[in-house]
Amino acid sequence: MVNFFTKDGGVVFAVESTIAPSPHDIAKLVWLFDKAEYLSSERVPGFFVGPRKEMVTPWSTNAVEITQNMGVDGIIRIEEFFQVEDEQARFDPMLQRLYRELGQQLFTINKLPETIKYIDSITEYNKSEGLALSPEEVDYLEQLSTKLGRKLTDSEVFGFSQVNSEHCRHKIFNGVFIIDGVEKPSTLFALIKKTSKENPNRIVSAYKDNVAFVGGPVVEQFAPASQNKPDFFEVKNYESVISLKAETHNFPTTVEPFNGAATGTGGEIRDRMAGGKGSLPIAGTAVYMTSYPRSEVGKPWEENIEPRKWLYQTPAEILIKASNGASDFGNKFGQPLICGSLLTFEHVEKQKHFGFDKVIMLAGGVGYGKRADSLKDIPVKGQSLVVMGGDNYRIGMGGSAVSSVATGQFSNAIELNAVQRSNPEMQKRVCNAIRAMVELDKNPIVSIHDHGAGGHLNCLSELVEATGGNIDI
Repeated sequence: MVNFFTKDGGVVFAVESTIAPSPHDIAKLVWLFDKAEYLSSERVPGFFVGPRKEMVTPWSTNAVEITQNMGVDGIIRIEEFFQVEDEQARFDPMLQRLYRELGQQLFTINKLPETIKYIDSITEYNKSEGLALSPEEVDYLEQLSTKLGRKLTDSEVFGFSQVNSEHCRHKIFNGVFIIDGVEKPSTLFALIKKTSKENPNRIVSAYKDNVAFVGGPVVEQFAPASQNKPDFFEVKNYESVISLKAETHNFPTTVEPFNGAATGTGGEIRDRMAGGKGSLPIAGTAVYMTSYPRSEVGKPWEENIEPRKWLYQTPAEILIKASNGASDFGNKFGQPLICGSLLTFEHVEKQKHFGFDKVIMLAGGVGYGKRADSLKDIPVKGQSLVVMGGDNYRIGMGGSAVSSVATGQFSNAIELNAVQRSNPEMQKRVCNAIRAMVELDKNPIVSIHDHGAGGHLNCLSELVEATGGNIDI
């Protein structure tokens, strides 16, 4: 059932519970919502903007936990709704929706999991789902289907497209380059790795994990003596490593700058949490490259070039919203964004217009861990595999494929669907759990990977990449 509480200014709190709240519990909730009025009716008429029913907000997660600590039983969700004048009200369609009334079906979701689909045409499925498979990859999958003697399933084809995407596998960086008919001796990635190979110095791990580690000093750990109960803090020395990370979030920041950049910052924080057998973040950085923002007059290098029409957002909107998004995630997670840089560029030559149409967003940062935990172990049969975090939605899944092509190549629906949603509060909870394990004398983690654009498909396969394996979900 859903109970409603209203405050001045058209704010309504919707409280979903498994049992009818007692008068005593209602009094507690009235106090919690700052003396809001309890509505005994089962519906609230009017137009409201609030979170999508399919997505439990971080605000709700915290609010429900507060009610549990207050001794109010049975509450499973609390969300905040704001009354608006009519259907023309503006809101963020990625995170919110317009409600024509608030009723008992407010949080009811009738959608059922789809059955396994066998793909008749991989070429057509590739186009309709925006999988960014190359002709060679489609050919490979068709041959695999013939070899197996059956059609491939939707999850198999979708999974292959994410795991083998440019975003995840860096096929261009690892590809052979033939320039003017001459094959070059090194790939781009080999050139990047060459420096550390010839001058390893203090490098502990590079180009084989979610982050790179360099040797750090012996430091003091100030942490609870035990992690499963309130306890005294102890000081222990350990040999540290410093983690370094940079993550591109170009496509998501182009399409939806606030959430795109927020999840770029969130992604690089996740990568530093998932280094070795677990490590911890300290501070973040952000780099942006866009076409000219034209934020003020009097800049001849900008005014000499006619501005273009933009598919999603203008460069000025991108810079404002992306900067806000990256800072927002860092602040809510508890990691400061300490520095960054900006480059803008456009150029016209031979009637051709050049510029950063697909914004470059680099989220980076530094962190630390224990040298003893800086390298992953190889998992073995029978070990437990744990997925930590919030609900896993279709949104964000497919981002690794869509990120690997030119912006605008797919429909708006596919491109918007591929942008992850920001949830720093849940990520902080996961980080606290990882911290509890890495601060133990014996860290129980064998190997750890972050759960990003490829979802389960990429994350779970990376965990068993060295061995292969069957994962029964």
